[in-house]
Amino acid sequence: MAQRKLNRRQQWRIEKIQQERQQRLEKKLAQANQAIDPGSLGSEEAGLVIANYGASLEIQDQQGHNHRCLLRQNLPPLVVGDRVIWQRANEGGVVTAQLPRDSELARPDANDKPKAVAANIDQILVVAAPAPEYSTDLIDQYLVAAELTGVSPTLIFNKIDLIDSRNRQAIETILTRYRQIGYTVLTASTVAEQGLQALRAQLQHHTSVFVGQSGVGKSSLIRAFIPRDDIAVGPLSQQSGLGQHTTSTSRLYHLPDGGNLIDSPGVRDFRLWSVSPAKLLEGFRELAPYQGLCKFRDCSHRHEPGCALRTAVEQGKISAERLQSYHRLAAQMQEPSWA
Repeated sequence: MAQRKLNRRQQWRIEKIQQERQQRLEKKLAQANQAIDPGSLGSEEAGLVIANYGASLEIQDQQGHNHRCLLRQNLPPLVVGDRVIWQRANEGGVVTAQLPRDSELARPDANDKPKAVAANIDQILVVAAPAPEYSTDLIDQYLVAAELTGVSPTLIFNKIDLIDSRNRQAIETILTRYRQIGYTVLTASTVAEQGLQALRAQLQHHTSVFVGQSGVGKSSLIRAFIPRDDIAVGPLSQQSGLGQHTTSTSRLYHLPDGGNLIDSPGVRDFRLWSVSPAKLLEGFRELAPYQGLCKFRDCSHRHEPGCALRTAVEQGKISAERLQSYHRLAAQMQEPSWA
């Protein structure tokens, strides 16, 4: 799914709005921090960011209790999953330091620079479904992002109760392709209550995050494992057929059977930040081993003789569809909206 192109004026307006929002937030934080008496702060403690509300964070202490905390102005933006140092105050507390991250999931900001949306995760669950209609290019973008992040991805094909004779063969072909590449592929349906036990086992002992376009059922899956009234589930838009955002705040949940799950706002047109064609190829795990084996050093993998990737396709070692997906993503990154 290509990102909508923005002209310079639109880009400038987006950047200006973001700057104004950031300035308002910094002013609000400054006023709140000035109201705190430093002498009233407790000793430093380790904590975990459970939720991010912009001007404040919800921090969980080592005893499992949650506290609404302010953020010191000299700290970088924090995200759910971050480990921090904080101090108690008369009301809530103050986050004073960020501990190093083991990993992070990022998406591009208005300047096409990676912006973290979750931290210290060790599993990315890419969710797709028959409705809204899935896109293999969109799935591949998520998988490539996970590969380049260094976090293990699992593909979840949800809403399998919507599979029928019209779409079954196409879906089975696609899922088989990803299994052959080496990805763990699970199917599920909260309506038919199918595949949930296997997914529950996949979540154990991990800190996971669901990603996927809105409407594919991320929040419904989470509710199946954590029956919480504050996890909103919304229907597909009757007008567009696209999912309506039902999660407005990123939040980390502790699973009853072990493990953590981060629920973040759905992203309809998630895309990669700009990377070179060579870096992009590293994100296609079955294509990456052929990099550097072509006859020509600057091979585009399209028409040059001696291309190792095209030869591998001809020999049935890799799928033509995935190579085509790579070419489409590489071409999109050359468009103005990716620059």
